[in-house]
Amino acid sequence: MKTALICGISGQDGAYLAQLLLEKGYTVCGTSRDAQMSSFSSLKRLGIYNQVKLESMALTDFRSVLQVLTKVDPDEIYNLAGQSSVGLSFELPVETLESIATGTLNLLEAIRFLAKPIKLYNAGSSECFGNTNGEPADEQTPFRPRSPYGVAKATAFWEVANYREAYGIFAASGILFNHESPLRPQRFVTQKIIATAQRIAAGSREILRLGNTAIQRDWGWAPEYVEAMYLMLQQPQPDDYVIATGQAFALQDFVAQAFASLDLDWQAHVVIDQSLYRPTEIAHSQGNPAKAKRQLGWKAQFAMPDVVRHMVAAGNKDAGATDSFKFS
Repeated sequence: MKTALICGISGQDGAYLAQLLLEKGYTVCGTSRDAQMSSFSSLKRLGIYNQVKLESMALTDFRSVLQVLTKVDPDEIYNLAGQSSVGLSFELPVETLESIATGTLNLLEAIRFLAKPIKLYNAGSSECFGNTNGEPADEQTPFRPRSPYGVAKATAFWEVANYREAYGIFAASGILFNHESPLRPQRFVTQKIIATAQRIAAGSREILRLGNTAIQRDWGWAPEYVEAMYLMLQQPQPDDYVIATGQAFALQDFVAQAFASLDLDWQAHVVIDQSLYRPTEIAHSQGNPAKAKRQLGWKAQFAMPDVVRHMVAAGNKDAGATDSFKFS
């Protein structure tokens, strides 16, 4: 039986990944900065809270990282931790860089120090690419990040590549494009849209305020994307992979789809608020997942319209229902 350590298990990806690994027979341990105080609501929502072991770990503290790795003795580590909001990274650039870049470096250095055959998955991001002039990005596309979050993720990516080459560590980065689910908190625009549309459908008279709805994104379904993370660590050699649907849609299309699914005209309920525009924005973000299909056998089954449908359906469930996803 393998043991997996998921750093950032309280988030969307961490919870779905824990569910997947438990189904595969893993012993799953997860970390957060304060495991005694964290609610782990996503694990509870999936009905797996009592099936995972939880540890407190500060990724920016090397001693803390080393202690937990020594205690858990994992076969695989999935690094999903760190400040996860692009918008918030403009307000908290130092915390964003430290939590992502320093945290990743501490994991790599701890693995090197322990000298054990631990495999590491690192959560990369499509934000590393910046604007690609409408062209789908693949593993050879240069990084030109346009946010502190993107800069931090690019830094972590190259740390992983360096340790892989210099020390022979099995470390892989998944360059994931946008992926959503009912577990997204409402500070993410997709969940904000779904939740607001549902409240309006239930009788609320509120207005949904959004920033630039012309931006285009490659939106996928989060439970599928964690399968790609797992597959990367099962390969004979470590490598980096773009994970995406290969299709881009405007945010306006996402809004229209969400409201239409509730029999609403989005234009009657949405206002564009220029104060919500970011200092720098990516106009078009789209991935080319051909390598993942070729080498991992992974291909997205759900695109943006499916994602909206799943999120709306989850929001309409009775209280207490779980959003468990059955993996193939």
